[in-house]
Amino acid sequence: MSIPLWKRLRNKLPPLSDFVPQTLFGRSMLIFVLPVAIMQIAVVYTFFDRHWQSVSTSLSEGVVGDIAVVLELYQQDIDQAHRDQVTALAIEKMNLSVALQPDEMLPTSTHASFSSPLDRTLRRAMSSKISQPFWFDTNRYPAYIDIQVQMEDGVMRFIAPRDKVYATTGNIFVAWLLGATLLLTGVAVIFTRMQLRPIQKLVEVAERLGKGQESPDFQPSGALEIRRASEAFIQMQERISRFVNQRTEMLAGVSHDLRTPLTRLKLQFAMMEDTPELNAAREDLGHMQQMLEGYLDFARGEAQTNSVGLDLADMIPALAAKSIPPDRLAELDIADSLPVMVRPQSIERCLTNLMENAVRYAGKVWIGAQISGEQIIISVEDDGPGIPSASREDAFRPFNRLDEARNLNTEGVGLGLAIARDAARAHGGDVQLSDSTHGGLRADLVLPIYRL
Repeated sequence: MSIPLWKRLRNKLPPLSDFVPQTLFGRSMLIFVLPVAIMQIAVVYTFFDRHWQSVSTSLSEGVVGDIAVVLELYQQDIDQAHRDQVTALAIEKMNLSVALQPDEMLPTSTHASFSSPLDRTLRRAMSSKISQPFWFDTNRYPAYIDIQVQMEDGVMRFIAPRDKVYATTGNIFVAWLLGATLLLTGVAVIFTRMQLRPIQKLVEVAERLGKGQESPDFQPSGALEIRRASEAFIQMQERISRFVNQRTEMLAGVSHDLRTPLTRLKLQFAMMEDTPELNAAREDLGHMQQMLEGYLDFARGEAQTNSVGLDLADMIPALAAKSIPPDRLAELDIADSLPVMVRPQSIERCLTNLMENAVRYAGKVWIGAQISGEQIIISVEDDGPGIPSASREDAFRPFNRLDEARNLNTEGVGLGLAIARDAARAHGGDVQLSDSTHGGLRADLVLPIYRL
């Protein structure tokens, strides 16, 4: 079955979205400017094609008719007195300046333009009513037109006012039309920016919420639909905050309820005599407490502290010294300044998990932190077994332990990478895994840079 021609052409042409502005302001202006531009072009074309062109043609034919009459009167009688009378008549009645230049020839140079509407209409009228050779210049004098006709005894020169040949009101009309268009466009720009300002403010508040920063002073403004969207956003923000607070309060209670009996059990085990069974129970109890701490760290989220501006260039070396043994830290390459707006405890937990994860599964660890554009990239690399690319997203799933990929994974509960990515995304960043140049795994913590 053959494909229709219009479908083949549509598949070859670039999509229309490539030519449409990407911003809401640009598209709003396009919606306003495009119909106005089409209307203005249609009006100007209609005006010039019908009204202005017909008026200019009538004016040109009228002046050329007067010139033809003067030429006819000059040829009827060569008496100088008669010609003086014709000249005076042309000046008085026709507003034409007439002069006979004896023994002269038409100029060889031309100042006419074939693209000028005035030149086209004047040439057409001269060709239809005057049989003698002629020459004219519409550009030498701003307010006049120089027309010359070859006669037997010389050149007859006519100086005619431009407004007798050319409808100058067309320029005024176009000027008013362009002025009105610019005025309307300016009003549209101002009005569109006023309407888009509440949307831009809502976008900024949403971005702040995505980074875990609250905006208590945000108030709905703008059009009714934007106000409704802003009110819905405020309600969503309140529900999220209420949910996080309730979850934190519940986990605080769970933590208190579970830690108390665990502490009592540890004290009781400490007072009992050592036996193989008791040592196994102590290990189980320690593992249970470790699991409880991991669960609480994962579920506690970001409700403890507010975001503050700090420099990660000071935090990373301290965390590396605490989390990585000196003999296993192969390299520490940190930029001089790494300003961010974060919750210190959350980012500290995120970095600690990435470092401890590398120490647990590898021999050597490499840490680097640099600025790339508007982002800060903190890389933690190791020389361990790594994680296959097909399983890297699964490594971020809570409570998921990739024993097959990293057979040393005998500790933890599978929350390290999940907590790290959750903390990074709460600050508008992310954690990404890739192959390390040292043969193991590379974990990149990406955070937006904070500029005052």
